[in-house]
Amino acid sequence: MKLVVAIGGNALLRRGQVLSAENQLENIRRVATQLARVAAEHTLVLTHGNGPQVGLLALQSAAYAAVSAYPLDVLGAQTEGMIGYLLEQELANRLPDSRSVTTLLTRVEVDPRDPAFLHPGKPIGPVYTEAESQRIAADKHWTMAPDGTGFRRVVASPQPLRVLGLDAIRWLLAHGALVIAAGGGGIPVARGPDGHSLRGVDAVIDKDLCSGLLARELQADCLVIATDVDAVYLGWGEPGQRALGKVTPEALARHSFPAGSMGPKVQAACDFVLATGQRAVIGSLERIEDMLAGRAGTEVCTAHAAANIERR
Repeated sequence: MKLVVAIGGNALLRRGQVLSAENQLENIRRVATQLARVAAEHTLVLTHGNGPQVGLLALQSAAYAAVSAYPLDVLGAQTEGMIGYLLEQELANRLPDSRSVTTLLTRVEVDPRDPAFLHPGKPIGPVYTEAESQRIAADKHWTMAPDGTGFRRVVASPQPLRVLGLDAIRWLLAHGALVIAAGGGGIPVARGPDGHSLRGVDAVIDKDLCSGLLARELQADCLVIATDVDAVYLGWGEPGQRALGKVTPEALARHSFPAGSMGPKVQAACDFVLATGQRAVIGSLERIEDMLAGRAGTEVCTAHAAANIERR
C-alpha cells in the first residue's frame, strides 16, 4: 500500500519532556524502529509535526535582541531540516542500503486573506504555568491560550491550499524512496499582489490538514495519523469517555473535537475518506502496525466499507 503517515510533534517530543536534542533523538530512534518495519512492507511518505520545536526556536530567536526575531516560515524551514535529518538518518540506519530515504523541504501555499491570521489558534512551543504565560505574553507580545492544564503560545494556522513540489515526491516514490515531506505542515507561502511570485508568511500550517491534502494529491491507499493517544475519544477526560473504533465521517460530524488537538486530525481523516473512498486511521504511534491491520486506533471509513467489515 501507499501510505502517508503523519507523526505528531508531541509523539517526537513527549508532553512534559525537556526540549533537548538528546530527548528528541531518543524518541526519534524509537519512532524509526517502528516506521522501518512499516516501510519494509509499504510505500511510505512520512510527515511530522513541529509544534514544540518551532516554539523553542522562536524563543531562542527572540532572546537575541541584536536582530529582529526570525519569522515563523523561516523557523518552520529550520525544523523541517532538523527533524527531517534526524528521521532520515535513523530510518536509513534501519533499512537496507538499497532503500533511499530522502527529506524534502516543502512549501505549501496558503491564502494571505485566510481569517486564521486574525485569530491565532495553533499551539506551539513548551507548556507554561499561568503565571509564566502572563509574563511571556507581556514581555514578547505573544498570544497565549490554555492547553490542557497549562498554557502555550498560539499562532496563525491558515488552511493549506496546495502542496508545491508534488512532482519531485512522485518521482522519488516511483524510484523506491521513502520520502519525508511537508514537515510541520510545510513552509507557508502566499501569492504576492502580482498573483505569481511567492513569499513566506508568519504562520504554522496544521500538520494533519496538510498531510491529508498531501495524501489526497498522492492518491494514497491510507492516511495514518499517529499521535500520543490510542484513539479518538468522545467525552475525552470525562468519567464516561469512550474510544471510537470504526466510524464514518458522517458519524464524526455529529460531534465536536478540540481545535488545538484532535479537531484537525478528525477533519483531515474525514476529508481524505470523503475525497478518496479510502480509509484513515488515528491512534498511538506505538501501535501503528495494529492500526493498519484494523486492530487498534480509530478507523475512519465510508459507510459502504464499514458495512462490509461488519458482514465479515
